Amino acid sequence: MIEFKLTGEYIPMIQLLKAAHLVATGGEAQIVVSEGEVTYNGQVDYRKRLKVKRGDVVEFRGNKIMVI
Repeated sequence: MIEFKLTGEYIPMIQLLKAAHLVATGGEAQIVVSEGEVTYNGQVDYRKRLKVKRGDVVEFRGNKIMVI
């Protein structure tokens, strides 16, 4: 599990995927989100600008990110 320490109130989903080094570019992040490869708190979510906050869990290709 990856623990991502949030410095602000939230981080957009595509930026979180880039910051956690699970994708190389923002464009790649947008594609994987739009294709339903990412789950947010256990549900597939297609929103690229989704505001991920503390306590949320994002999963992508077997990697789990816990936002703290």
